[in-house]
Amino acid sequence: MEHSIPNQFDHVPERISGLVDLAYNLWWSWNAEARILFKQLNHQAWKASVHNPVRMLREIPVEFLNRAAADPAYCHRYDIVMHRFRKYMSAAGTWFSEEYADRPPLTVAYFSAEYGLHHSLPIYAGGLGFLAGDHLKEASDLGLPMVAVGFLYSQGYLHQQIDHDGWQEDVTEPLDRDAAPVTPVLDADGEDLVVRVPHIDPPIYVAVRKVQVGRIPLYLLDTDIPCNDPENRGISSRLYAGDREQRLRQEIVLGIGGRKVLHALGIEYAAVHLNEGHPAFALLERIRERVERGMEFEEALEEVRATSVFTTHTPVPAGHDVFSVDLIDRYFAPYYAALGIDRIRFLQLGVHPESPASGFNMTAFALRASAHHNGVSRANGAVACDMWKCLWPGPAEATVPIDYVTNGVHVPTWLNTRMKALYDRHIGPTSPDWLSEHDDPVVWELVDEIPDAELWQLHLWLKAKLINRLRERERLRWTTRTGGASSSAVEGAFLNPSVLTIGFARRFSTYKRAYLIFEDLERLKRILNNPWQPVQIIFAGKAHPSDNEGKQVLQQIYRYTQDPGFGGRVAFIEDYNDQVAQYLVHGVDIWLNNPLPPMEASGTSGMKASLNGVLNLSILDGWWIEGYNGRNGWAFGETAADCEARDGIDAAAIYGLLENEVVPLYYDRSIDDIPHGWVKMMKESIKSNGPRFSSRRMVKEYVARYYPSLLKGAGAAYARYPATAKSRQLPAWKSQVQGKGADDLFSP
Repeated sequence: MEHSIPNQFDHVPERISGLVDLAYNLWWSWNAEARILFKQLNHQAWKASVHNPVRMLREIPVEFLNRAAADPAYCHRYDIVMHRFRKYMSAAGTWFSEEYADRPPLTVAYFSAEYGLHHSLPIYAGGLGFLAGDHLKEASDLGLPMVAVGFLYSQGYLHQQIDHDGWQEDVTEPLDRDAAPVTPVLDADGEDLVVRVPHIDPPIYVAVRKVQVGRIPLYLLDTDIPCNDPENRGISSRLYAGDREQRLRQEIVLGIGGRKVLHALGIEYAAVHLNEGHPAFALLERIRERVERGMEFEEALEEVRATSVFTTHTPVPAGHDVFSVDLIDRYFAPYYAALGIDRIRFLQLGVHPESPASGFNMTAFALRASAHHNGVSRANGAVACDMWKCLWPGPAEATVPIDYVTNGVHVPTWLNTRMKALYDRHIGPTSPDWLSEHDDPVVWELVDEIPDAELWQLHLWLKAKLINRLRERERLRWTTRTGGASSSAVEGAFLNPSVLTIGFARRFSTYKRAYLIFEDLERLKRILNNPWQPVQIIFAGKAHPSDNEGKQVLQQIYRYTQDPGFGGRVAFIEDYNDQVAQYLVHGVDIWLNNPLPPMEASGTSGMKASLNGVLNLSILDGWWIEGYNGRNGWAFGETAADCEARDGIDAAAIYGLLENEVVPLYYDRSIDDIPHGWVKMMKESIKSNGPRFSSRRMVKEYVARYYPSLLKGAGAAYARYPATAKSRQLPAWKSQVQGKGADDLFSP
């Protein structure tokens, strides 16, 4: 199988034609020198493309490309970057190849419903997607043998528009496929590879698209193709469909269809890693294949269990997908016999012991069908154990086999370019390879060598850049606005870069309590409007389309932005995405996080902020329980209380910290106008959290904790059924559409 870059770049000169290949590999998104290549073609074109090189190369006038191709200095830089890119893609000398030099050639298949990779590919909704995206980027950097599966959402996730009354309107914008870093996967006849989802009637077909994430191929499933019925074409249109039947169909396609696509591509993999329960049916299909080859169901289940990892995030019972028995029967009746079991045994796989009549629970099934389970922080692991201990009845919680691997963030993606240059200047002389060793805490001790003045001046520059970008966004919106919010205060036109700035940006779910800081309006107004030590707050985030309570919280905050009593010091940034997130986690002074404990699974946005010297003011939940050391930020929430009293207690704690510690420390300047106490805390935040909450530490931990067990389980399977896929001719999609699929080939 081959993937084909669309033929729309004939105007790119041969001398610099490698830019096209570079644009279609998201490696550029976390390598500044590659981004500079595109930016140097034309700064305004780069800005107009919203930092999307595919769109930029498609739209830029050819004279700029010709000028670059004739410029010796540009070509010299181009040659250096392309050499580094090709060397990187060779996969030689990686951490994994050196640490596991004697390993069998086994690959891990990573399944997720969303991936947050770059805003040019809007196939993500929030933290779960960015975790998946950072996981792939780090797996690429470390050289892990991995392949990933997800969806190509033709309408992406929602765009947010706020009306005059502050209500979120959900705006759909079709994905511009020609401007996205996605290529079609073609069959032997040069046609789109199309695969039928097995054992599902009426038939569902998926076309296969590819995104290259460094060394990692991500295959995206696309049902919006002519050979599907109109109803089926919409399966991959929207992320997290609200309709239950459509949600079930999505998860069937992602899991069972995704497994079948890897089979059709001839990709052999030894283990599966599920990011939440949405793709759990992939395990079911692995079991079915083994049964078809002659295994008994229970034996096949045990073999699949031994080679499967399941990561659970959701501490909210309502956040776990449950499908009615009627729906399961409608779609899986033919599957029961294919598994060699009856209907009752099938339904038992997804039953929740404490609510057996509720239906087929995807998380319960994923936990039963995998041997390795983890939450995404120490606290989240404990919550998951408590939630799911009913699956392992025993005398003590120690019998619940759910561990934790605390999330981390991809440092090259989330570390500001200028901040990296600062680290290079002061860490680099002692530790030249510091970025490749950034999970080593010793390296980060050198942050103390950075002069306070340099760190502080850079931070002020980043804050000014944030506020200038927000003003530019508002200017552009003003020129095109036909409706929606119109107050200048809403988007931050009145923000002042010299004022202590708090950032709050996340999904607007009620448990995240975006409203909390407004618990006592008069006290908050006094804090914000202090004439000598003022404070301002920037909010951003979206509510789920079906979450009216979350939309009501957002609406109330919007109204506060228009209240003159807050002095223009509360702003709400419309249509939050990862580009806005970058500016916020680089430029605010304080990152506020106050969910209702223990509802925070991890909270990676705070990790991104701390990496750039932004201080966390956070409740003790999720990652902050592990990250807070008393010198690197502020914590509250130690006092437990019932839900009715908790809001008042926690809000009072925030006000007290702001009034007595945070604000005075920020404005305590010496003769050089530098808040040295604040900068000391910034350094402590950077060096204490940078290595511990990196995706490099996280991925290495997954490898060390689960890989030996997966290797053992996969080795037994390979001994029993030697792989043959590479020696077999793969079918063209036409025969599959006609119901003439190839024989199932073994691929653990």
